[in-house]
Amino acid sequence: MRIRVGLYARLSDEDRNKAKGSDESESIQNQKRMLLQYALDQGWDVVDIYIDEDYSGAGVYRPSFERMIDDARNGKLDVILCKSQSRFSRDIEVTERYLNNKFKEWNVRFVSLIDNIDTDRRESKKSSQILGLTNEWYLEDLSENVRRTLRNKKENGQFTGSFAPYGYVRSSEDKHKLVIDPIASETVKQIFDMYQKGYGYTSIAKYLNNKGVLSPYEYKKASGSKFVCGLVTSSKSYWNRDTIAKILKDEVYIGNLVQGKTRNLSYKNHKSIPVPKEDWIIVEKTHEPIIDMETWLAVSHKFQGRVKPKSSGKIHFFSQKVYCAECKKVFHHSVSKSGNGNVFHYLGCSTVKKGAPLCDNRFAIRMDYLEQFILEEINQYIKAYHDSEILTNQFHNIDSSNSEVNKKIQALREEKKKIKNVLQKRNTYLKKLYEDRVEGFLDDEQFRSLSDDFSDEVSSLKTRVSLIDDEIEELERKKEHVVDRGKIFQKYSSIEKLDRKILNEFIDRIYIGKLDKSIKEREIIIEWSI
Repeated sequence: MRIRVGLYARLSDEDRNKAKGSDESESIQNQKRMLLQYALDQGWDVVDIYIDEDYSGAGVYRPSFERMIDDARNGKLDVILCKSQSRFSRDIEVTERYLNNKFKEWNVRFVSLIDNIDTDRRESKKSSQILGLTNEWYLEDLSENVRRTLRNKKENGQFTGSFAPYGYVRSSEDKHKLVIDPIASETVKQIFDMYQKGYGYTSIAKYLNNKGVLSPYEYKKASGSKFVCGLVTSSKSYWNRDTIAKILKDEVYIGNLVQGKTRNLSYKNHKSIPVPKEDWIIVEKTHEPIIDMETWLAVSHKFQGRVKPKSSGKIHFFSQKVYCAECKKVFHHSVSKSGNGNVFHYLGCSTVKKGAPLCDNRFAIRMDYLEQFILEEINQYIKAYHDSEILTNQFHNIDSSNSEVNKKIQALREEKKKIKNVLQKRNTYLKKLYEDRVEGFLDDEQFRSLSDDFSDEVSSLKTRVSLIDDEIEELERKKEHVVDRGKIFQKYSSIEKLDRKILNEFIDRIYIGKLDKSIKEREIIIEWSI
């Protein structure tokens, strides 16, 4: 009876000797010649040649490999022949599953030429398992080297993603550097501008879709990119609220690279898991920004008091800005129509509107009256700032204020550095404790007692690092805010019409007091943001 053999060849890296992409590499050709010659010398019938090129030996899926396994399972092969066991797989679980289990069940023999593995020989089992272990170590070491190299690139401000973020392209001179895409960047600017003016995520997405602006996915495809997104389930991708939100919160648009937000579970399991924020790799000023810092800070400030748009799709500029001076609850919008058909817009205490007897600030305020009042107050504020004496004092204080903030930030960073060093020593000590327990130098009770004490300390130190990060972030915001304050005042000499963007620049909150019926007046308190 003739022996039916399947030849399997694999190469993981692209061969530079290819004449063109569709050609077989020289390594694959050499593997085929070697395997065919051996099969011919043995008098075996070659049923098929299975080739996986540019597929890793640790890969979960290889098309020709899967086809070969199906043929073996269905009784079409008596022998599987490879150049080496590592060509078949570098994963010890895969080699053990097939070579020492399934192939025996299916009556299939495995033979590799270079390392002399033959499952028909009893002594090959140990050799195969030792090879499997060394191949596994090779993969683990290779994965660790790749991980370290990528982390080093990220820490040096090099972009390591597969595809540039929307609004940018890779530099033709340096693939690890981002440069502005002149077309997509204009859409990014428009998104930030619309959000500042009071439009919500969904209404911005609808606007872009109605205007026929290509979504990031469609734009990449139109630009010739091979970008693939697993979240796209239809034939065409459109702008949506999640895409808008992601763009508005991405620091890449102010020139910063934020990488390392996720990692693979292991080199064998490519499931992506989130990385704690304190471990993200953030490098500032790595490329030209699309959005200026003033706009970024204004948008970031808005996230703290974000509200849902009305049915018109646009947020009224007083939304989440006006509060009751009595119960501190937000003022809600309402509409009233007079007998002659005139429509008036009002803001009133939400506690009163719900009918709860908890607040006696019962009278609403007309929005047009409030708008005029706020406009006059802002203009007076601007006028006062532009007084020469005040202006001089303000800019004198900016440098001294920021100098103090910088000293505080530096001190916090030094503290964080020291804590990191302590944490590293504690982790080394915990590892040594574990080794001592394994070696029998410590019993379980001693180990638990010592490790619990150190675990509590490590937890406390990590909490302090998190608090330091939050404090540094807040100080950086304050520093930018001091400079930004001067820029905002210099931008305006006076304001003729109020809008959401201007309101956000100048005011955090407005508190409306009770109406005094005897004089028909009420107190209005402004909390300035600058």
